[in-house]
Amino acid sequence: MIEAYLDIETTGLSLTSDHITVVGIYLTDGSNERFLQLVGDKVTASNLLEALNGVDVIYTYNGTGFDLPFLNALLGINLVQDFRHHDLMLDCWRKNLYGGFKAVETQLGISRQLKNVKGWEAVRLWWRYRRNGDQDACDVLLKYNRDDVLNLRSLKQRLEIDQE
Repeated sequence: MIEAYLDIETTGLSLTSDHITVVGIYLTDGSNERFLQLVGDKVTASNLLEALNGVDVIYTYNGTGFDLPFLNALLGINLVQDFRHHDLMLDCWRKNLYGGFKAVETQLGISRQLKNVKGWEAVRLWWRYRRNGDQDACDVLLKYNRDDVLNLRSLKQRLEIDQE
């Protein structure tokens, strides 16, 4: 059974005027692990489907409301049609854990390497990279996304969710 933990970064919240900047994916079958990120022009339908090849279930946080609609609208991929999807936010709600992902992480004691980067800062980092060629900004954005993706697995473990 191959699990994928997926999180995207975007230039904003609009499905019609914004873009996906980063897709982070952590893949594991229990003994093998792989982390990858599609960035900028590498965010394509074919690259994403290749990365998810063989995956049995995709885990997200608010993927139903954000990540999956963006991927569908902008890449033309309906991941729910092709894969099993498990939105960990719904499990959090059942356990009275509310708020965004960072708030839930704080409630459960899940730590991050980057402490002070929030969602809108990720948008600013992307534009600093694209407009100014600021590689440091891109590096911070990728670390932020990596924290999001890897913490999805930590969240699943804290919630004691069995493999699907």
